[in-house]
Amino acid sequence: MTKCAYNLSAVPLIFLLFLGHLAKSQLDSRFYDSTCPNLTRIVRYSIWPVISNDTRMAASLLRLHFHDCIVNGCDGSVLLDPTSTSAGEKNALPNRNSARGFEVIDKVKADVEKACPATVSCTDILTLATRVALSLVGGPSYYIPLGRRDGLTASESAANSDIPSPFEPLKNITAKFTSKGLNLQDMVVLSGAHTIGFARCSTFKERLFDFDNTGSPDPNLDTSLLSNLQSVCPNEASSDTNLAPLDPVTINRFDNIYYKNLLNKTVLLRSDQALMGDNTTAAMVFNYSKYPYLFSRDFGASMIKLANVGVLTGEDGEIRKNCRVVN
Repeated sequence: MTKCAYNLSAVPLIFLLFLGHLAKSQLDSRFYDSTCPNLTRIVRYSIWPVISNDTRMAASLLRLHFHDCIVNGCDGSVLLDPTSTSAGEKNALPNRNSARGFEVIDKVKADVEKACPATVSCTDILTLATRVALSLVGGPSYYIPLGRRDGLTASESAANSDIPSPFEPLKNITAKFTSKGLNLQDMVVLSGAHTIGFARCSTFKERLFDFDNTGSPDPNLDTSLLSNLQSVCPNEASSDTNLAPLDPVTINRFDNIYYKNLLNKTVLLRSDQALMGDNTTAAMVFNYSKYPYLFSRDFGASMIKLANVGVLTGEDGEIRKNCRVVN
């Protein structure tokens, strides 16, 4: 009798473990093989002319993908337009007037819909478009499991609170990553995305003129870069929206130069330079600066982890017909 009771009590645990495995297995790199077999080719053909015309768009799509996944999971919520009842994530401070690439995703979605109507989620399209765009500027190849579904809501408040800010201390940024199931290494390696793209002067100007209210520039900023940035971003409000490349060495190329820039004190953002103020993260920076293959490998692995944060699968969410509005 006792033996029988023990066996019966073990069944729910085994069943729950099976369900947990099943939920994870719903994402599959071959998810659309039968329903949209040319999906990757369609996305590539849509993205290639965009990147050929504007290499900066690779960084913009990567930022859009990150801002989507870090806020309530990868559910395409960042793509939703504001409504009469919700300001949405587009109006959140980290995205307002700075997030780019929405029209690119619209175009890819339209191309996919022509071939495979009501089949591929906007979330998967953004995820794939990001991978393709990165590959076109020298980024790593990595296999992305697919099968995500689109969320039904967007949260301005969650975007304001969850997206890391360039003004935050390292411990706060690390906490935001770990709260999403990402670890310290993921944070350091995904920061390497700053090897491409541009930053507004408003995100680093305090380092140029009045660092920590000292009335002087940040001493952890290379003097020659400082002089150049002061000309791009003069100390007046009208320069706030001016742009400077995050990696001035290889502006349009995805590589490991960002980490060399950290060692040389030639990064723009205070939050990036903070990686050198911690022994653990500084050691990772040194390794990634020395071994480009290591960075490429780990970046791909972290991108897969990022793309799995809080995904909707099965019957949850929906497949949007238009990425900007729910069905």
